[in-house]
Amino acid sequence: MINSLLKYTTTLPLGMGLSLCCANAALAQEPENSPARHNLSIGGYYSSGDYGESQDTTIHYLPVSYDYTVSNWNLKVAVPYLEVSGAGNVLVNVGGIGTGDVSGLASSDDSSTSRGKGDTVLSATYQFPSFAEGMPFVDLGFEVKVPTADEEKALGTGEVDYGLQLDLYQMLGNSTLFATAGYKFRGRSALFSEMTNSAYVSFGVSRPLSQAWSYGLIYDYREAASETSKETHELLPYLSWLPAPGWSLMSYAVKGFTRDSADYALGVQLSYRW
Repeated sequence: MINSLLKYTTTLPLGMGLSLCCANAALAQEPENSPARHNLSIGGYYSSGDYGESQDTTIHYLPVSYDYTVSNWNLKVAVPYLEVSGAGNVLVNVGGIGTGDVSGLASSDDSSTSRGKGDTVLSATYQFPSFAEGMPFVDLGFEVKVPTADEEKALGTGEVDYGLQLDLYQMLGNSTLFATAGYKFRGRSALFSEMTNSAYVSFGVSRPLSQAWSYGLIYDYREAASETSKETHELLPYLSWLPAPGWSLMSYAVKGFTRDSADYALGVQLSYRW
């Protein structure tokens, strides 16, 4: 979910919608020879949930990301710092992976804390020219997860993952409606051998409160990411503020509804665009 959200807010969503959706809608109305744009963001994310275990797992996720938009392309790199406390069967941007063997890092009755660099995410997104007036805008994205996290600490799988994502967004009066469908191709990990490929979809709406404030809601569904886990359903309300030209600040909450979702999560992200 995080990368979709980060795409929504800066380039998500894990991952991802939100400000990118609105920004792309605005960019689509600019001349094709408009200058390249840069975006630098820092964020903070905290989640907690029991994921079917006897104790909670908490995640602190602090990403720094940069993306570059030129013509119809958006290129992005995100590098996070990560801390996970729990039984070792929860992966960031994945959720709970069930109660199967997770490399012996911790049993379901034990709890440990691991911290360090998370996986680096590289993505490229192409925005198709408008097909016709009044038609939805369409983006097609490709993502690579580079395994920079330490799998021995259960901070990642230690394998390269790939993702494809299709985004649709439609201006409807003062509202922006958006939808995402994607698929994750996960590398086979010796430590997390139960991991599987999976699909996901998201739906959302964004509305302005004023020239500087907007709000919205996202629903996110993901197939089971492992042979020992279940699907996830999450709801995400958010509030965005533009305090000055080029600057944006967004806060959000996440409510999970299944065993392998976080019970709740909170996040904030500050971005500067030039």
